[in-house]
Amino acid sequence: MSDIKSPFTKAQLIPQEETLEITKKKGELFIGIPKETYFQEKRICLTPDAVAAIVANDHRILIENGAGEKAGFTDIEYTKAGAELTNDLNKVFGCPIILKVEPPSLDEIALINPKTILITALQIKTRTKEYFEALANKKITALAFEFIKDEAHSYPAVKALSEIAGTASVLIASELMVNNENSNGMLFGNISGVPPVEVVIIGAGTVGEFATRSALGLGANVKVFDSSLTRLRNLQIKVGRPLFTSTLQPKYLMKALRRCDVAIGAIKGSNRSPVVVTEAMVENMKNGAVIIDVSVDMGGCFETTEITNHDDPTRIKHGVIHYGVPNIPARYPKTASISISNIFTPYLLNIAESGGLENAIRFDSGLKNGLYFYRGILTNKAVADWYDMPYSDLNILIF
Repeated sequence: MSDIKSPFTKAQLIPQEETLEITKKKGELFIGIPKETYFQEKRICLTPDAVAAIVANDHRILIENGAGEKAGFTDIEYTKAGAELTNDLNKVFGCPIILKVEPPSLDEIALINPKTILITALQIKTRTKEYFEALANKKITALAFEFIKDEAHSYPAVKALSEIAGTASVLIASELMVNNENSNGMLFGNISGVPPVEVVIIGAGTVGEFATRSALGLGANVKVFDSSLTRLRNLQIKVGRPLFTSTLQPKYLMKALRRCDVAIGAIKGSNRSPVVVTEAMVENMKNGAVIIDVSVDMGGCFETTEITNHDDPTRIKHGVIHYGVPNIPARYPKTASISISNIFTPYLLNIAESGGLENAIRFDSGLKNGLYFYRGILTNKAVADWYDMPYSDLNILIF
């Protein structure tokens, strides 16, 4: 009996379910990275080190010439890392996967091939209905990196950029305290015999936490306000030292603002940031005091804030210096690019190991959370509600 040959191979005798488990086919990625064209955007999604790691796994990356220069990465560095470079924008946007920081313009979407995978920020409140209609017409599958969740159910891209914004807000304030024509000429530091700088931080999230860390590190006297006692408690634990904290009670906030040299706004709402500091409160602040409204992209939590840009970042109102640039991390393009790249690289390699994006989102709920368009079909309820568009449940489409 042992000499009888089976008409089936050993592989054919394995049940189909078991075969699926043991033979996960690795996919090959071909990623296009165009130069950012949005006003004052200098970041790039992948550093040369990240490119080298991805290329080492037998994937291809096509980068537009000069795409990383403003972030401090040269074309030579990308070439040495294994990337292909080109001046042909059609070739870059013709790749099966497009990786960008800012969402593509309508003109750029026109260059994208049908059924392409697009991975960018979404910035939902700055989009138009035409943008989503253009994605639908091309049957694009689109991922918003600010929607992607990690295993801790937090948003890694948002958190990383918030860390930069929080730290930068204190550094920017220290510059404005001496460089602005209305500044009071104070040094942001704890100098012997000189009263420390008074800093008010509104919001105890990631931005508030890193602003607090930086201000304390420079020797400032910090007061933190938030509507949540839990966030205030967690901030003190993370900072590792007791400091003044308070809920958003107008009496205490008004008193703190009247005495402060710097006020940093870092509260964001679900749709619009709540206006916490009224114009009357700003009128009572010191001449030469500095306001950094980090939440200005969501409307701002200071009533007197208006959106500015990196070339002309400040406005003077009631003798107070207002800084209202909505994209603070772009001021530090190399740091921000490295931070973004650290987040993207593992996800891209995971997509490849899973055999493609469709397989990856089946097993990674955090990655699936970032998907808002699937083959031209809107799958995100928040986008659908915001722009009054129909959407479909992604689970129905892929399972």
